[in-house]
Amino acid sequence: MEKSMESFTFTVGKLDAGMAILLGERAHLIEFPSVLLPPGATTGSIVNIAVHQNHAEEKRRDREFWDLQEEIMNEFGKESPEPPQLQLRNVTQTSVTLQWPPIKVAKAKIRSLDIYRNEQRLAAIPSPSTNTSTKLSGLDINTDYSFRLVLRTTAGTHSSNILRVRTHTMTDTSGIRVCFGNVQDSVLLENAKLALKEMKADWSDKIQIDTTHFVCTTPAATPSGAQAAGNATNAPGVEYQRALQLSIPVVQPHWIMACHIEKKMVPIASFYLGANAVAPAHSAGFTRPQSMSQASLTRTASSPPPNRQNTPTSQRASMPPPARSDNIVSQGSSSGFEATPEEAEVEDLQSSSPDAGKRKSRAGTMNKDFKFPSPASSPVVDAHDRSVSTSLSSAATGPAVMTPSSIEVPPPPPVEKERSLSGSVDEGDDDVGETEDIPL
Repeated sequence: MEKSMESFTFTVGKLDAGMAILLGERAHLIEFPSVLLPPGATTGSIVNIAVHQNHAEEKRRDREFWDLQEEIMNEFGKESPEPPQLQLRNVTQTSVTLQWPPIKVAKAKIRSLDIYRNEQRLAAIPSPSTNTSTKLSGLDINTDYSFRLVLRTTAGTHSSNILRVRTHTMTDTSGIRVCFGNVQDSVLLENAKLALKEMKADWSDKIQIDTTHFVCTTPAATPSGAQAAGNATNAPGVEYQRALQLSIPVVQPHWIMACHIEKKMVPIASFYLGANAVAPAHSAGFTRPQSMSQASLTRTASSPPPNRQNTPTSQRASMPPPARSDNIVSQGSSSGFEATPEEAEVEDLQSSSPDAGKRKSRAGTMNKDFKFPSPASSPVVDAHDRSVSTSLSSAATGPAVMTPSSIEVPPPPPVEKERSLSGSVDEGDDDVGETEDIPL
C-alpha cells in the first residue's frame, strides 16, 4: 500500500452486490460500499481512496443547528403558563362567587382547571380557556372556607393562591345582588333601590353570575305590555326567562322593603311573584297550619288532651270487633276460647256413648259448673260484645233454643276395625290365612 498526502491505495479482494472488501498493507481489510467504487472495478482491481475533512460543511451544519435552537427558545422557552389569581367577587349566607383573570398558558395546552374547597377537589371548571368566574352554592351560614384553583397543562401543573372566605350571617344583607325587571310602581322601585343602598347591597338591569334575586311586579317586558292583554309585547322579558332558566328566585319589591325593615334576610316564600304577602311568624295574626291529624280534631286549645281510658271503645278501636258465629264457649280453661261446631258435635257423641265416663274430657268441652262473672266485675265492652255476653248468660241460666239450620253437622268419623284381643295374635301382626305344605 502506497501512502501519499492525498490518497491511499487498496486492492479489491472481493466484490459483492452491495459491499466490497479492500485489502491494504499488512493484510488490512476494509469494508467499502461497492457503489462508491469507480465504474468497471472488479476483483483484483487497484483503487486509490482519498479522504478529506470538509470544514465549511461542518460550519454550515453547526450554524443551522443553533439557529433552530434559538427559534425554539424564542417560541416556547421565554413564556410559560401563569398560575391563576383567584379573587372574591361576592359572598352571601350560602354561596360564594369567585373570579380570576383569563388563563395564560403561553404555547401550552390546558388539560383541566379544578376548583378546590378546603383542600378537597370540588369540581372542574367548564370551558377553562374562556370562563373566568364560578358560583358555589349550598354552603353553611357563618362558616369559614378556603378555595384555590389548580391549572393542569401540557407544560406542568400550577396552583393559584389560597382564598379564605367566611359566609355571612342572617343579619348581613350586603351580599344581596338584585336584577330589576318590570316594576310598574315607580315610587316602589325608587324606594327599593334606596333600601338596597342602605343595606350595602347592589343592583343591576342585567342578570350576572352573582345575581341572587330577580325583582319585578310582572313578567312582561314593558309596562304597556303588562296592561294590554293580548298584545304582542305582553310576552315575558328576556331577563325574566333567563332568571327562570338559572333558577334565580323571582320576588316582588316588597321583599327588599321587608329585609330593610327587619334588618336581616327575610324568607322569600311569601314574596314570590304572584303570591300574597303572609305575615311573619312572630306577628300577632300568625297561626301555624295544622297537620291532617290535628285538623280533624275539634277540641279547643284550653281543653286537656284526650284520655284513652275515658274514650269510648268505638273511638279507640282502629277496626270493628270481629263477628262471632255462635254462642258456644270453651269452658275447659279460664281463657274463654270459643269451640267450633265440629268440636261440640264430637263431644256430644262422646258423652252419649257407653264409655263416656271412662274417657277424659279434652280442651274445648263444656263445663257445666262454669258461671259468667257479674256485670260489676266485667270490663267495659261495646254494644256488640254486650249482646254476645247477654246471649251467653241466658245460655248459662237455661237451655238455649238452637235451630238445626244454625248448626253445621260434620260427617260421622270413620269406624275403626276391631282388633282381636286374643293372646295368641299380637296387635302389631297382620291377619294371615292357614298355612299349606307344598312338597318339593
